[in-house]
This record gives sequence, C-alpha cells and structure tokens, in this order.
Amino acid sequence: KSTSTNFSSLLHCNMAAALAQPTTYGCSPALLLSSKAAPSSAAAVAARSKSAPGESSVVSDVVVHPIVLLSVLDHHTRRQEGAGRVIGTLLGKRDGDRVEITNAFAVPHAERGDEVAIGKDFNRQMLALHLRANPRETVMGWYATALPDENDPNGESKCIADTSSLIHDFYAGECDDDPIHLVVDTSLQTDAIALRAYKSTPVCIKNEPLANMFNEIRLAVKSSESERICIDRMIGSNSTEGASTNEDETAALQVSMEKLLEMLETCSEYVDKVVDGTVSADDEVGRNISEVLNSVPRIRPEVFDKMFNDSLQDLLMVTYLSNITKTQLTIAEKLNETLGK
Repeated sequence: KSTSTNFSSLLHCNMAAALAQPTTYGCSPALLLSSKAAPSSAAAVAARSKSAPGESSVVSDVVVHPIVLLSVLDHHTRRQEGAGRVIGTLLGKRDGDRVEITNAFAVPHAERGDEVAIGKDFNRQMLALHLRANPRETVMGWYATALPDENDPNGESKCIADTSSLIHDFYAGECDDDPIHLVVDTSLQTDAIALRAYKSTPVCIKNEPLANMFNEIRLAVKSSESERICIDRMIGSNSTEGASTNEDETAALQVSMEKLLEMLETCSEYVDKVVDGTVSADDEVGRNISEVLNSVPRIRPEVFDKMFNDSLQDLLMVTYLSNITKTQLTIAEKLNETLGK
C-alpha cells in the first residue's frame, strides 16, 4: 500500500492551516556545535540552564493519547507538496515528572536552509480557541514528523534535524516548563508508526550555549474509555470480518428496542396482577421497579419533541458545515496544484 493509503485508513477528521505573518527564529543547531548563535535564543537557553534546582522536577515519562497521533497523521497527509515535515503544538497537563499529552493542533511553518518561519499569530489564535474549550490544558511542547534523509540509501528518516533547535527555542517561550518534543516517524519502513519523545539540554562551554542536545525519554500511549471505543470501531470497520453495514446496525437497534418493549410489558403485567390480587406482592421487586421508574426523567411530550428537533437541527448544521469545509479544502488543493504548475 502507498503511504497516503495507509494514512487515510486511520484518519476521519479534517484540519486546515494557514500561514499568517510568519516570524523567523534563529539559534544554535541541534546536536551540532555552532560558532554563532542569535542572542535572543542563546539567552533563552542560558535562562533554562540556570534555573534554580528543585524549582520543577525533571520530566521522565510522557503519556500520549491516540487523538494526538491521529491529529499528527492527519496534518502530515494534508501537508503542502514538497514539504519535508510538519510541526504543531502539544497540549496537556503535567503532574510532577509525568507529562500527559491530550490534544494537539497544527502550526504552519517553512524551513529554508538554516532558517525557520513559524506562524506565531496562528499559533496564538489556535491556542486561545483551544483554551476556551479546555481551560485546564497548557502548552506542553511541540510535535514534528520525522524528516526524510536524502543521503540515506535505505530511506530512513531523521528524528532530530538541525533546525529542531530553532523550533524548540520558540516553544521554550510558549511553555511554563521545558517543552517536550514529540517525533512521529511517518516513513512506514515497518508495520508500526514509531513515536519518540525528547527533552532538550543545552550544551555550554564557559557558560556560553553552543548547541542543544535532545535526550530521549520514556513514552507510552494511553487511551481513555471513549477513545478506546472509537479506536476499536475504526479497527473493526477496516476489517472484513468486523465490518457492519447500516442495515445491520438498524437491525440491532430494532432487536434491542423489541427486548426493551418486552421487558416493559412484563413489568406492566406483573404490576396489574399484584393490583388485582392474583399475585402476591414482593417488596424487593416493587422497590426495584420504583427505582427504575424514578431514574427515568419525566419530560412532557411537547418538551421532548422540542429537544429532539433542536438536537436534530444542530446535527444537520454540523453536517452542513463539515461538507462546506471539505469542499473548501478540495478547492484549495486544486488551486495549489494549479498554481504550482
């Protein structure tokens, strides 16, 4: 299978990115010594290296949720033609030496030689929107896909590029603590998608930061109950044995409703017989029936109809907006292909 086919079988969400007033950042390279570094970035590295001991524990474990991986893969499949890799912002929370990455969004950027342009305004706007929906999340770092190595005959990819240090210093100013760098290998050299997490350590000589060294830390993938259900559903829909059609789902719903109706009729018949005196009353059964009935909210028919219609209108609106978004993305891709030619 081609790379795009393998990715499209995993993704069911849409993301769009626009480069708004990019800002260029420069600093020392990653894992390489440099004789020249931009003062602002060097100061940021020095500030992190001189932080008071015990101020914050060192991160030793990173937990990533599946939604983050799907967002990264979706961003990779929608990258511009000729783009080497994609980057984005990681959101989550930190508990001591453990960081949990629960969300992510794409950030437009461009790499030209030793310079990197990052959509700073776009990142700030997207972060503000995400914080409105999830105020407890904070910026934990950034992600990137592995950069293809043109000099490698086996087609291996580089997890850390020379420009990774430039981007890392930008996110050092966006995070409260040292940022986490998540790398997703999308080369598909094996049957698995490799994930790696890194933290940066400045390499200093005579208190002068000359490079950034990225050290790999432990990483695990953890899914919540809702994410597990969605993933199981996605895996089942791609297999021939577990695939189910809409007709099968409708039939299963009809069977469950018939069973529910049968149980209601059984309870109603039992209550009628107790009232008539043909069956002796059982206090335990009566209490169970009373608890079940009390757990059902009492809603007038007209109120229920209004709630149902409102929810239906919301669903139709979301479907309409999704179709518009898909159409706009398709038009944008066609325009990019036409202008590129």
